[in-house]
Amino acid sequence: MSARTQNYRNRAQTRLDKAPLRQFTARFATAEEIENWDKHVTANPNGGNMLQSAAYASVKNGSGWKVRFLVLESPGNSSYNLVLEKSFPVLGRLWYLIKGPDLADAADVGPVLESVAAFVRGRKLNVFNIKVEPDIIDSDEVQKELRAANLVKAPNIQSNDSTALLDISGSEEAVFKAISSRARNAIRRAEREGCQVVRQEPGPETYRALYDLMVNTVSAKGSMPLRSYDYYAQFWDEFSNRGQGNFFFTYEDGKPSVGAFVINYGAKATYKDGGSTQNRKQYGDSHLVQWAAIRRMQELGCTEYDFCGTPPAARIKDKTHNLYGMGMFKTSFTKTVTDFVGCHDYVLSPLRHRLWVKGGEKIFRRIETARTGQQFY
Repeated sequence: MSARTQNYRNRAQTRLDKAPLRQFTARFATAEEIENWDKHVTANPNGGNMLQSAAYASVKNGSGWKVRFLVLESPGNSSYNLVLEKSFPVLGRLWYLIKGPDLADAADVGPVLESVAAFVRGRKLNVFNIKVEPDIIDSDEVQKELRAANLVKAPNIQSNDSTALLDISGSEEAVFKAISSRARNAIRRAEREGCQVVRQEPGPETYRALYDLMVNTVSAKGSMPLRSYDYYAQFWDEFSNRGQGNFFFTYEDGKPSVGAFVINYGAKATYKDGGSTQNRKQYGDSHLVQWAAIRRMQELGCTEYDFCGTPPAARIKDKTHNLYGMGMFKTSFTKTVTDFVGCHDYVLSPLRHRLWVKGGEKIFRRIETARTGQQFY
C-alpha cells in the first residue's frame, strides 16, 4: 500500500467530523503563476498530477482544447488546477478539470465546485458542464460527500482511475523487500542471466523505438487503443524537455525488446507508456525495467510510483477484463489496487447536460475523431 493510500484512508476515518465547511474562491492564474506553474501544482494538497502539468498543457493546447489555468483558494490554502475547455454549437462550453480539483478532503468538493460555478457565471463563460476527476480514493463515505455535492457519475476517462501505487519513500532495500517474491525472483533471475536496462536520451530514434514496441503490444494483446506517433512524440518531448521524462529499454539480439517511459513530477512517478516484443528469450526483463525505473525515480526524489492503470480492485482477477494481464504484472509489485472516484459531472445547465449525455457527446466525439483521427479526450 502506498503512503498516499493510507493517508486518504486515515482522513476518511478521522475527517473533521463536525467542522464547518471551508469557503473557497476561484480565479484564473496570473502570468507569474503560469510561468511557474509546476512549482505551484506540485505544492497542491495532494502533490498535483502529471496531467495537470505545464508539459501536458502544452500537449493539449491547440489540439481542439483551450487550456485554462485555475486557482482555487481558501484561507491558508491554494490549489492550482489545469482546465481543458472545448466549445460546442448550441451547448456552449465544457470544462474538464483533468485529475482535479486537487483537494485535501472530499468534503471540500462541494464548496470548491460552488466557487467554480459562481466564477464561470460571473465571467459569463457559458459553461454548461464541469467534468471533474479528483484523485480521491473511493469509499462509501466519499460517495456520500460526492452526492451531497450534486455530482453525477460519468464514464471514466483516464486509465489510472484504478491503479497500483507503490510507496518508494524508503530505502532501495526496503522497497525491494516490499514487492512480491514473484517480482523479486524475476528481477534477480534477469540480472543473473545478464539482462541489462539502458536509459536512453530523448529524441526521434528513442521515440520511434518505444512507439514500435507499444504497437507490437497492442497488436498482440489488444489492450488499449494507441494515439498517433506524432501525439506521443510531442508528449514525450514536452516532459523530457522539462527534465520530467525518462526512457528505459532492454535489448535482445541488438534490438529493443522492452521499453518504458516514466514521468517524474514532484514527488510522484508515473509509468506512463510501455511496450515489448512477444516471445522474448529473456525472463524477467519487464520486471527489471520497472525496478530500474523505480530506483531512478528514488534518485530524483519521488516517494510514490504509479503503475498507471489496472482493472478495478473488485475485478483484478477477472480474466475477461481487458487490463487483466497488465493488472497481474503491476500487482506483482504492489498487491493493493487503489480505486479513485473517477469522473463526475457538475451540471450547470440541466437541459444542455441532458442533450450532452443523450447523444450530444457521442456525436461530437465521432465528428472529432473523423476530422482529426485523434481521441476526443
